[in-house]
Amino acid sequence: MSVSTVAADRSVCAPLPVLGRDVTVPLVTGGEVTYAALDYAASAPALQRVWDDVAAYAPYYGSVHRGAGYLSQLSTDLFENARRTVAGFLGCRADDQVVFTRSTTDSLNLLAAALPQGCEVFVFETEHHASLLPWRDARVTYLDAPRSHREAVETLERALAGRNPHGPALVCVTGASNVTGELWPVRELAAAAHAHGARTVLDAAQLAPHHPLSVADLDVDWVAFSGHKLYAPFGSGVLAGRADWLRAAEPYLAGGGASRKVARRADGGVDVEWHESAARHEAGSPNVIGAYAVASACKALTEAGFDTLVARERYLIEKVRAGLAEVPEVRVLSLFGDDAPRVGVLSFVVDGWNSSHFAAALSAEYGIGVRDGLFCAHPLLRTLLGSDPQTQGECGAPEAAPGEKSLNAVRVSFGAGTPDEHVERFVHAVKELVTDGAKWNYRTEEGRCVPDTSA
Repeated sequence: MSVSTVAADRSVCAPLPVLGRDVTVPLVTGGEVTYAALDYAASAPALQRVWDDVAAYAPYYGSVHRGAGYLSQLSTDLFENARRTVAGFLGCRADDQVVFTRSTTDSLNLLAAALPQGCEVFVFETEHHASLLPWRDARVTYLDAPRSHREAVETLERALAGRNPHGPALVCVTGASNVTGELWPVRELAAAAHAHGARTVLDAAQLAPHHPLSVADLDVDWVAFSGHKLYAPFGSGVLAGRADWLRAAEPYLAGGGASRKVARRADGGVDVEWHESAARHEAGSPNVIGAYAVASACKALTEAGFDTLVARERYLIEKVRAGLAEVPEVRVLSLFGDDAPRVGVLSFVVDGWNSSHFAAALSAEYGIGVRDGLFCAHPLLRTLLGSDPQTQGECGAPEAAPGEKSLNAVRVSFGAGTPDEHVERFVHAVKELVTDGAKWNYRTEEGRCVPDTSA
């Protein structure tokens, strides 16, 4: 679909109402401006629908699974209905489990703790650290960054061909890169994994808020995502998928809720019988508000229609890309090339600018919030920037003064709540900063580039 086609039909593609859309922020140059939140890939603003649903439930908040009172029973029903809503949103199979966690990172660490003895793990270096680092008790094979979908599948197939075909194996794949926004060939990678007797877990942190997904259709074994990227920032995440490895593993946390029966032994110890349901890995009092918020967001996105949401986002992506293409000093980072399909996440570097300085100027002088750094994907950024693996860099801004070369990039990201004006202001700001330079002086303070207000 062309930009003009989508633009002509924007009447049915209005941004979804989100909190903070009317917040104003001060500019270092004087005055105030409505804040342009373009850091959705880190945390998306809460949908108004989610906030309203949570506010309506809050007076009825009660204990879950443990109370005989009306509010406890209502909260329990709401919590379990949220589980069913999420399962439907993800297109889960009938026997899949939905486990509520704190985040994508928590979900993948839970799965890592549940791996069978001797499990091999295969993961591309392009993954977010949440997918790259949890597999400390397994034998891990890290795969080089591919430069096409086909190369990704071929790289995985070669790696899997050399493994022990009789032992358990897991392939961790991302749905959409948190750095480039590019979509990965999930279905093809899952098919390659299964052909070699391996299972797959999909990191959908950046995919679920932007595109419909189905565990069954993609034929992945598990999927993980975070509520705070799905317009539900109330501290909840999800791990959904096959139950057998989860049932066989020791509980992720030991405590109330995970146990069905606890009895003292004659020798003074205790015997524990653990739940086999999702509760096995949900010890403690559940985050019922977080789970309800995730379910509310799932409903809101489904009712809005992903066809409409994807079409409008594609329009915004092309608007940003076209604007950046007019600035020769800007280089957009990509693994798969300019024509690769992507979600609303783009990272770039600007010749002659330290990326932290550039991001600071966007915020202080234009009221635009973006992210700078290595985005908790250090190996991928080093590959994209062509840097030496030993070059220093951090998730946040490295210690580099304005104008100095640094190992970091700028990331702009947007989604269902982003109005046209925000991306238009961003494109205008990039062009103006590159052409005219910053209007203010900046300095490095505690690792961050900030406006110098000492004068």
